[in-house]
Amino acid sequence: MKDTFKHQGLRQKLVKTVKSKGITDERVLNAIGSIPRHLFMDSGFLDHAYKDTAFPIAADQTISQPYTVAFQTELLDIKPGDKILEIGTGSGYQTAVLCELGARVYSIERQNELFKKTSKFLPKLGYRPKKLIFGDGYLGLEEEAPFDGIIVTAGAPHVPKPLLSQLKTGGRLVIPVGRDIQIMTLFIRKGPKAFEQHEYGEFRFVPLLEDKN
Repeated sequence: MKDTFKHQGLRQKLVKTVKSKGITDERVLNAIGSIPRHLFMDSGFLDHAYKDTAFPIAADQTISQPYTVAFQTELLDIKPGDKILEIGTGSGYQTAVLCELGARVYSIERQNELFKKTSKFLPKLGYRPKKLIFGDGYLGLEEEAPFDGIIVTAGAPHVPKPLLSQLKTGGRLVIPVGRDIQIMTLFIRKGPKAFEQHEYGEFRFVPLLEDKN
């Protein structure tokens, strides 16, 4: 499958839509404009690839709404070389955005079907995360901690303590918290046991699942 001028034009329209909803970070907007989102979706759904909506993918998961991807990424405030942990690799679209921004990405996926597919697919597009892991995102990735940022791409009924503990001082955790409807929440680590918390309104995500076995 190719990335045509038509796809590129549709992406620029998508960038304008995302910008109109309040995304201001030019690097994030450039990433949205650069990544061929249609390649992350089933070929039968190409008409939906550049609409600002979430869409179902394999294993009862979704590829997130582009605005949501941009919103979470903007909250992370990524600098090139930052070490980022992503909880929920999914289609790999958010992973690609993080890579596009120059992050060193470690990503955990609980669904084996998605893990296998995305592990092969991302390098074909030129995106090479530092590590993709099949595992339980609630546990984080202690052996690679601490992280400059952690992003959770599924709705968590509570904030997993390991994720907070694996942040650097000054590090940022972006996580949607709640069951049916989530509140997008940002935690900034200020010290060993001190965190600043900010909330950014309601979003809807598939649930963050525990215990891969």
